[in-house]
Amino acid sequence: MKQVLAAGRIQLTKSLGQNFLHDGNQLRRIVEAAEVTGTDQVLEIGPGLGPLTELLLAGAGKVLAIEKDRRLVEFLQERFASAKNLELRHDDALDLLRREPADWSRWKLVANLPYSVASPILIELAQAPGCPERLVATVQWEVAQRITARTAGEDYGVLTLLLQLRYEPKERFRISAACFFPRPEVDSACVTLVRRPKPLLPHAQVPAFTQLVKRGFSQRRKMMLKLLREDWPPGRLEAAFAQLGLPTQVRAEEVSLDQFVALTRELTFDPCQTSNLEP
Repeated sequence: MKQVLAAGRIQLTKSLGQNFLHDGNQLRRIVEAAEVTGTDQVLEIGPGLGPLTELLLAGAGKVLAIEKDRRLVEFLQERFASAKNLELRHDDALDLLRREPADWSRWKLVANLPYSVASPILIELAQAPGCPERLVATVQWEVAQRITARTAGEDYGVLTLLLQLRYEPKERFRISAACFFPRPEVDSACVTLVRRPKPLLPHAQVPAFTQLVKRGFSQRRKMMLKLLREDWPPGRLEAAFAQLGLPTQVRAEEVSLDQFVALTRELTFDPCQTSNLEP
């Protein structure tokens, strides 16, 4: 990897979160976690020098690789010039996802995500109307802990809930910092998230859920009811809390995913929408 970078006179940019995974065993474990088949469409963000891309091209029907660094795009174009199942785009992946909404429902994300944008990319994909069937992403260890956290844990928070609303964590494995070049200061982890068979909320209610979660965790140690009064009428909040059996003193970190979902339903319920329904 050092030789390739030196030959191409490519100096890595820290601001882009460029830490390339070079360990072959770990790369194969990532592909295995994705359960890639010949009919799969795979989205790879931040392919770098292409070691993961090479394995994905060998197993998937199509690979869409998005790379922000033009120098690396040129290298990848030359390396995979004969690959018929590769579409390579020079773009900022996060900007692309926001700028060109797409139906990803028949895709899998398999990527060693750039550290600087890993969380927002995962959230953007998870909140898309047609979100990928599987997310297999290498992220910093602390981010992986937040993604897979459980209620009341110290890592439980906004990222946990925004991803687990649509996905179930399946597995994660730790990857040593020594497996990357340049070597980062912390270990990483590959996290596998599988799309829930049935959404917990209709897509139209996802913005309200997101607002509820973000407001609830805006000041972790404060009572959630007081924080939510910034966005919802106190009377409606108190009625919803009572309906769900939530203590008025509860903090967001003590409220489960299912309770946040139920609270979203209560706060967005419009009785006028049911007035014309048959009994």
